[in-house]
Amino acid sequence: MIVITAPTGRIGSRLLDILLDEAPARGEELRVIVRDPGKLPGPVRARADVVTGSHDDPEVVDRAFAGADAVFWLVPPDPRAPSLDAAYLGFTRAAAKAFTAHAVGHVVGVSALGRGTPVAGRAGHVTASLAMDDLIVSTGVAYRGLANPSFMDNLLRQVASIRDDGVFTDTVAADRVAPAAAAGDIAAAAAGLLLDRSWAGAGEVPVLGPEDLSANDMARVMSEVLRRPVRYERQSLDDFRAALTGHVFGDAIIEGFVDMMRAKDNGLDDGVRRTPGTASPTTFRTWCEEVLKPAVRSRA
Repeated sequence: MIVITAPTGRIGSRLLDILLDEAPARGEELRVIVRDPGKLPGPVRARADVVTGSHDDPEVVDRAFAGADAVFWLVPPDPRAPSLDAAYLGFTRAAAKAFTAHAVGHVVGVSALGRGTPVAGRAGHVTASLAMDDLIVSTGVAYRGLANPSFMDNLLRQVASIRDDGVFTDTVAADRVAPAAAAGDIAAAAAGLLLDRSWAGAGEVPVLGPEDLSANDMARVMSEVLRRPVRYERQSLDDFRAALTGHVFGDAIIEGFVDMMRAKDNGLDDGVRRTPGTASPTTFRTWCEEVLKPAVRSRA
């Protein structure tokens, strides 16, 4: 039995598609934890056991992890969390106890790059995510944290600006090169670990994409794929903070984002070397063709 949390999110939904195709041939049963089962596609509800509720609820994870061999763990965003500790560690504590109570063998979690870098201790959401990894590891379960850089898919939040103004923004230097990963590749890495549980102990699995790119490089690729000029505008951290203020985000979450973006510009994602084992396959150009371009057209 494999349990999938956050099955309607960008990563979880792709993971569920992969597992629905591959798990039956391996004799694996699937279970999902979801707040609103109505958001699941009909085939998922028909083929997977559904536990309704939030996966920070002790009663929910107790029911969901009973008989589970492996769990995919993803902490959903909580824009109003009072602290990053509450958003990550607080959310995970009930599950950590349930891993032990139900003798869950393997857990795969969505985490972040940065462990061991000089800036990892003050990297906001990344620092909290790494502390979450440590909490899970302390239970003794076999654990792999998917160590991710920034997601290519985050650009989908700027589809309107890219389409209407030919502009996307970030806070990093325009010529700083860094890895980026596609959500589909992260899901594929999780699926491989969940289906082949021959691994033991604790460790990280970096998902780095096939290349490092700067914001200027990304602007060039987007311009070529979309066949319209797209340019990058660097946003100051103060302007970034101001843009988040007044929306749904609480102060702790906003400062966590600011600290994370500052750390990224200071080398947070630079600590892992790309190898055949850490290089996920989807190029930024392919992602633009398959994901960004249809999104821009659909909202035209």
